Amino acid sequence: MNGSTAADPPLTEGSLLTEDALLGGRVRLRQPRDGYRAAIDPVLLAAAVPALPGERVLDLGCGAGAVFLCLLARVPDVAVTAVERDPAMAALAGANAALNGVGDRVTVVEADLSTLERSWQAGAFDQAVANPPYLTADRADPSPSAGRASAGVEAGADLADWIGRAHRCLKPKGRLTLVHRADRLADLLSALGRGFGEVVVFPLWPKPGRDAARVIVTARKGVRTPLRLSAGLVLHAEAGGYTKAADAALRGAGLDLGR
Repeated sequence: MNGSTAADPPLTEGSLLTEDALLGGRVRLRQPRDGYRAAIDPVLLAAAVPALPGERVLDLGCGAGAVFLCLLARVPDVAVTAVERDPAMAALAGANAALNGVGDRVTVVEADLSTLERSWQAGAFDQAVANPPYLTADRADPSPSAGRASAGVEAGADLADWIGRAHRCLKPKGRLTLVHRADRLADLLSALGRGFGEVVVFPLWPKPGRDAARVIVTARKGVRTPLRLSAGLVLHAEAGGYTKAADAALRGAGLDLGR
């Protein structure tokens, strides 16, 4: 379904909205037609979060809400606080929560994580989740779409800032789960070395025998267990189409990262 309605929040670039289905139709996601659009990364990220009923979850840089909506479809009894710096996307995230009937479990905070007070929600969350911008400013060829550029290129806050914010907001032994480019793994591990342990690297292999382009990484605050490299997940079969395990995750099953 294309187009916006009177209830849709305004978009900074004047784009129309599309309404897309995630998890085989269990989640309705309205998102900009011409800006950043959620693909499979946020869906797989949500599948990897081992949240339990009653826990508090922090979603850093929530965009239109794809991650927390997919998480709530699998684990309905969690409370989510979602932070988003773009006013239009923050409004859209709130509208998407209402559209999916989970508005009572989601609080959207319009803020740049790098400007939040250091004490903001310190030690308040059991889980933190993030899909940070994948590129540093010096490596990026920014999209002419401001929305896509903002979502894809670091500005203001770098990767260490995202991980540092998660660390401050997590309870002791709380868990951070994020998805990123495989070629930023060294940066990820360097930042996680400042206060995180029990790191698990979970590669997302496009096909058997292909290099991983993405990794899901999870770690726990203040835990010293050594790093583990998981077998990961193969996304596509040689003959085409998703593998059975990938298809299950994209339809709402959880991912076991081999913790």
